[in-house]
Amino acid sequence: MNTPFDPDPASDGRATRESELDADVLAWLDQAVSPEPPDAAAAARVKKRLLRRIAADSTPRHATLAPAEGPWLPFGAGITMKVLHRDGDTLSYLLRLAPGAALPAHRHPQDEECLVLEGEMRIGELAIPAGGYHLGRKGVLHDRLTSPGGALIFLRGAVPEAAAVL
Repeated sequence: MNTPFDPDPASDGRATRESELDADVLAWLDQAVSPEPPDAAAAARVKKRLLRRIAADSTPRHATLAPAEGPWLPFGAGITMKVLHRDGDTLSYLLRLAPGAALPAHRHPQDEECLVLEGEMRIGELAIPAGGYHLGRKGVLHDRLTSPGGALIFLRGAVPEAAAVL
């Protein structure tokens, strides 16, 4: 047996106000709803709490990698690589260069962003210290990369390919 607020079994599952409630009850409900918007400060507080709860519930869906997690893979002589994230042909990764390590001149099939986290990296004669940023442009020849004292760098760009090395 359906109650006045149960959906009509023959409908799409939603109760229709017109079919379930008398006209005088509908008029009373319409008058009870304030047409004025809520106080701006109260609305902001509700929105902030709601967004904070949504964010907290969403945190497990993000990816987090602690410093000790994930393998360091050989990348070249004196160079190891830790993959952080892959999205199609784009890779976010760390490169650890031992003192004196080098990568030969190469090109990138897409722009590659690089941030030096520790040490110093050199691209040809250009020295980039810790905290420095470099953007290797798509298709533009990238000079030899070296690190006389060692470095840790973060890169985001195309998945490295041996064919791109000159």
